[in-house]
Amino acid sequence: MGTEGIAHKRFLVLGRVGMDLTAEPIGAAVPEAGGMMVSMGGSSANIAAGLVKLGCAASLVTCVSDDAIGQYCLNQLDAYGIGRTYVRAIKGEERTSLAVVDARIEGHNTVIYRNNAADFQMSERDVEAVDYAGFGALITTGTVFAAEPSRSAALRALELAKAAGLSVIFDVDYRPYSWPSAQVASDVLSRAAALSDVIVGNDEEFDFMAGVQGRGLAKARDLAATSGSIVVYKRGSEGAITFANRAQIATGIFKVDALKPTGAGDSFMAGFLASLADGAPMQDAILRGSACAAIVVAKPGCAPAMPTPAELDAFLATHPGPTAP
Repeated sequence: MGTEGIAHKRFLVLGRVGMDLTAEPIGAAVPEAGGMMVSMGGSSANIAAGLVKLGCAASLVTCVSDDAIGQYCLNQLDAYGIGRTYVRAIKGEERTSLAVVDARIEGHNTVIYRNNAADFQMSERDVEAVDYAGFGALITTGTVFAAEPSRSAALRALELAKAAGLSVIFDVDYRPYSWPSAQVASDVLSRAAALSDVIVGNDEEFDFMAGVQGRGLAKARDLAATSGSIVVYKRGSEGAITFANRAQIATGIFKVDALKPTGAGDSFMAGFLASLADGAPMQDAILRGSACAAIVVAKPGCAPAMPTPAELDAFLATHPGPTAP
């Protein structure tokens, strides 16, 4: 199908939902915290929350632990309006992920508890139970491929989604600590990219997939020519280069006083896809995604910081930018 399914505004998102604990008062380091702000987290859940806030429908496919933390996550999915028909609570020693973070840039710390993570227990049976006809596009992040049985399940989901005519969107999201080795990660992430219609990653992630530092941009260009219809090569403060429709589009960023570095990629993905779903031209969609990223890094939390359409439009109307690419 290519990217046509995005316009349906019905997204199936593979990957984790978790709990985020943000040190308070805002700006304090975790060791000096007087309290904690509790919110929903996890890259896939954050993307889903951003999409729903921007007027799309999103459902999650994952596993959570059958305990109080897992129930918190299920309650949060309900509160955000994210479908959880395909979220399975599991009994055993596996636990839902927990992230403890600073809301500050200088000396920022994030401590992630993912030993024996519940979301890695997503199985092929879980993804085969999905009614793919009810969705226009599938989104996956690289984290779901880091361990079994989640890896095989996610690859199976990509195959089923392609067979059902869904657009497949892949956020590379490479996190070395989750993988058994760099070689396994490179092989698996490259396989996922080959099955995807939209590929989004940063310069370091594309370098990694290329296998040679400094070759990431060439890798992105090659993927656009051979696999993905759209490839977004993010360059941090230098903006992004997007390959689409045989064109190369360079865009800048919106500068803000950042409170934290986390959540930008998830918010970019949600804003970018929601804008494409609304029929925005490619360059406008990229810039709206960049604006969403800027909004989120300037606030505590990730899912709660995702903007609504009114908040995004107000930001674009009042904020200078973007910078020159």
